[in-house]
Amino acid sequence: MSHYPELADRVRSQRALQPDLYGSIDFDESPFRFTVDPGDKSSLPGWVADREPLLADARVVELMRTATMLGDVVADPYAALAPRYGVPGLIGMLRRACHTGVDSVPDAPAELRQFLAAMEATPEWLDMELVEEGARHSRIGAAFLSPFLIRGAFLATFLNTYAALPMTLTGALSGRRAARRVNETASFFAITTLPGALERHGAGFEAAAMVRLMHSMVRYNALARSDRWDADVFGVPLPQVDQMPAGLINMYLLATLATRRGRTEFSSRERAILEFSRYRCFLLGLPEELLPTTAEGILEVFHARAAVLRDDFDDATCGALVRSTMAAYLRPGRSRFDRAADAVEKSWSRVFFLGFCGGNRKAAAAMSVTLTFPDLARVGVTAPFVILRFLLATIASQRPALRRAADTYAIRRVRRQLAIYGNAEYTTDSRTYPGS
Repeated sequence: MSHYPELADRVRSQRALQPDLYGSIDFDESPFRFTVDPGDKSSLPGWVADREPLLADARVVELMRTATMLGDVVADPYAALAPRYGVPGLIGMLRRACHTGVDSVPDAPAELRQFLAAMEATPEWLDMELVEEGARHSRIGAAFLSPFLIRGAFLATFLNTYAALPMTLTGALSGRRAARRVNETASFFAITTLPGALERHGAGFEAAAMVRLMHSMVRYNALARSDRWDADVFGVPLPQVDQMPAGLINMYLLATLATRRGRTEFSSRERAILEFSRYRCFLLGLPEELLPTTAEGILEVFHARAAVLRDDFDDATCGALVRSTMAAYLRPGRSRFDRAADAVEKSWSRVFFLGFCGGNRKAAAAMSVTLTFPDLARVGVTAPFVILRFLLATIASQRPALRRAADTYAIRRVRRQLAIYGNAEYTTDSRTYPGS
């Protein structure tokens, strides 16, 4: 008996909704990337968690397999209209619908209406007051920590060939386009923390819609225009199971800290951040089944995804992505300060990336990230300022007398960072796909 019948029905519906795109995919078969064979090496490091108990849990294995085959049943059909409207046309209609409602779009296609309706369908569990509280806490990290860590977190998404290939096909992570994509990612996570950003007409709501469209364009182009995509090996491009880690990485870190301290439940502050993170993920299209409400549940989905993802690091795919992203220059100018800030941020990113490798420098170097003495020196010199400022802002945000001042300062810093990141375009160029 299926543990997730509704999710399974959503997966199978993709073939009926888009036979031209998904008709050749056998949703009853697991792609090669998915493995439950104890003899196969998975992406779950032994120092993180034991793989065996996860593979023995039929419920969690089923969830991972089902989510591995799930794209976006409302955004994908809209992206498939690109030959008719062009990508700029799709973006223009979507932006207008976000700003003034779908009825303001002349001759709005049914796919756009369904897309917006899905985002507007408020889930029953949602508490918007708690979301705003979580956003207030989250923007402290967006203001004071994320600028130093975002590249390192971005690099961590390229550690597996099967998960990284869709971004390779887009060509969006080579040269100057790599800088744009990193800044767009940073911009999205920052803008969603601003007051009211995730409300229906907020900037974060629109940004989530644009990110979903970009992801769906990657799927459309990979399946319809690329000669490198083998569904029997890779399954669905950018499946929801691969988007979950980016959406909940903050909660994974909080859940890890909580369990290490012997806590089984989140604090009130952590619970607010969880509500904010879950709603942001909902707007991005992630199914509720992948959005646990407990620390244990979050650790489980993270570890289970890695436990069933076949290990592979192809230098031509993953290594190239890591190198281009690490080399990207993210600052808006070339002043002495900008160049120094770029060097410091890259050093922080290398150190943060090292954490994903369990502190193993040889493993990081094998993935094209080499930590040098100058990196350690830069982090060592700036760490007291970076960490102390974050901790002081966090403490102040929890003191009634200082909360407003701390929040005003954090908002100002987030807006300053958004100016540095630049205007996010959230586009993908189909001309870069092999076979296009």
